[in-house]
Amino acid sequence: MKLQFLSGGRLRLKKSVYVKTADRSETFEAPVSSALIRHKQGNVLFDTGCHPSVVEHGEERWGSLMKVMTPVMRAEDTLLSSLACVGVNPDDIDIVVNSHFHPDHCGCNQFFKKATILAHAREIEAAKAPGAENAGFLRADWDHGQPMEAVTGERDVFGDGRLVLIPLPGHTPGTLGASVQLDRDGSFLLASDAVSLRESLDSDTVPRNTWNADELLKSYQEIRRIEKSGATVICGHDDAQWQSLRKGPDTYE
Repeated sequence: MKLQFLSGGRLRLKKSVYVKTADRSETFEAPVSSALIRHKQGNVLFDTGCHPSVVEHGEERWGSLMKVMTPVMRAEDTLLSSLACVGVNPDDIDIVVNSHFHPDHCGCNQFFKKATILAHAREIEAAKAPGAENAGFLRADWDHGQPMEAVTGERDVFGDGRLVLIPLPGHTPGTLGASVQLDRDGSFLLASDAVSLRESLDSDTVPRNTWNADELLKSYQEIRRIEKSGATVICGHDDAQWQSLRKGPDTYE
């Protein structure tokens, strides 16, 4: 099995959302990542990044969300170009796992027409609720009619312990992480926005864009437990970590 980290875009974010002592005018650039897991039983994408249209037409697609996250990437920094660089076409993807339904994590869902979407049942419910767009759930990003399977607890995707989805609620009602077990490079926990920045986990800090602080703090405990077992925690938007990772054709196995 192979794990490949792929660019799904790049954003400018407000630092005060994540670091409470930061000035409200301060911003930072952050990666948007996707992970390709190549398993003998199928190809899995964990998150699909930003839709390519936001490079030039962010206001049209994201509306008021542009106030808190601004695209700062080129079209070639989005997922379809990243996949092409590793020789994968959208129709080669069997399963898309959406960690959650914010548009920087599910923006390219529409291109994976032959895939089954896996998402947590609570996330699906939240995204369909009245007023969901005000909470950042944009139907144009997450819902394109593919078969969708609701995850309710831990989910061993292929039944062999190599790829296990783990509920990590708090950032949103149904945030999912993924445990990836590799033969050579060990284990990884794809934490998505359960840990957007490493310093939040280290300082036990709850970002301002958290749906439920108590649930997020419980998820931190689970993440630390998994990390103590030897896993490398991959954060959702930590640029220092992103720069240190192998990316594209440079795989983890």
